[in-house]
Amino acid sequence: MAVIQPKKELTIKHNPFGPQGWTPDRLGSLAGKTYLITGANSGTGFEAARLLLARGARAVMLNRNAEKTTAAIERLKQALGSNADVHFIRMDLGDLASVRAAAKEVLRSVPRIDALICNAAIAQVPERKLTVDGFESQLGTNHYGHFLLCGLLFERIEVSGGRIVVVASLGYKMGLRTIRFDDINWDKGYSANAAYSQSKLAQMMFAYQLQDRLATANKTGVKVYVCHPGSSRTSLITTSCGLLTRMTFWLMTKTPMVQTAEQGAYPEVSVQTTPLLPHTRLSELFFLLAGWLLRLGSAGVLHRRQQVR
Repeated sequence: MAVIQPKKELTIKHNPFGPQGWTPDRLGSLAGKTYLITGANSGTGFEAARLLLARGARAVMLNRNAEKTTAAIERLKQALGSNADVHFIRMDLGDLASVRAAAKEVLRSVPRIDALICNAAIAQVPERKLTVDGFESQLGTNHYGHFLLCGLLFERIEVSGGRIVVVASLGYKMGLRTIRFDDINWDKGYSANAAYSQSKLAQMMFAYQLQDRLATANKTGVKVYVCHPGSSRTSLITTSCGLLTRMTFWLMTKTPMVQTAEQGAYPEVSVQTTPLLPHTRLSELFFLLAGWLLRLGSAGVLHRRQQVR
């Protein structure tokens, strides 16, 4: 079994955003900017869209469920005004034909992409399921779908001088910390948590490899970042997990261990909007959010540890 793990990173003990870390009041005008967000009808994706729209950006939601997206757009327009520049393109990450169709529509209707935020995910699927293309559902949805989408939209992102933001998770550490190339679909010994962890590790390593290849090819027009949203109050657990996991998470939401969905969106919003963000694995930024210290390694992972008081 081949073991693939993130490379070690050096740390700089400096928070460029001050003692409170990054917060939305650092956002200036985003007029003229266009952001694509997968899984934006709820949770951190919805909150990210709201924060961007509030600063005048155009947000394009790439979601599977049209009914839920219509309701989400209505909520955004009620909160921000009828002129909020929000749009919807249907896409099912678990169906590669759907990803291709969505990318085709994006290229037809979206002339610039300042950032593609790979936010959507499923987690802790209790029983092994396959996508329509025959992939284990969590790896197929979380990694393969986004992998294809990034490839199909890369040239548009490059021309726009944009960014690719991969919302991964430190949850990869709870699994095997490896890619099971000898049984990548978990035909034997399926574990909901291990399969989820594998999908998140795959996302991280995709970003590492893409950044390396861009640097080797001297393609500096596209920046690639990975962030960790922390444990946030979203529907991720309730929509795809088993009963025990849902009950455990519900109990966690009653403690300071779980932050709001808006706070969970801060990392992905910050890395797609902050100018001159360091783009090297030898640098890390620090974000202090909701009493937790979030350590961001560009093209790496947002590590999360309790704030020392």
